[in-house]
Amino acid sequence: MSEAMAVRRCTVEHLFGTIKGWMGAAHFRTRGLKNLSTEASLAILAYNIKRVIAIAGVALTLKAIGG
Repeated sequence: MSEAMAVRRCTVEHLFGTIKGWMGAAHFRTRGLKNLSTEASLAILAYNIKRVIAIAGVALTLKAIGG
């Protein structure tokens, strides 16, 4: 495995490990591809918002969201 692929794998696995930890289980709670897609999208959105707040701070994030 190339070094770049090893780095990418570690980065992606960290993201999914974090999201699974938030969900409290290693599986999704919904059934069906459409519902699963929605649940995954919401979990990833929550992760991204949390990261933005950690990097930019609450005030700047709220200002950006508010327009």
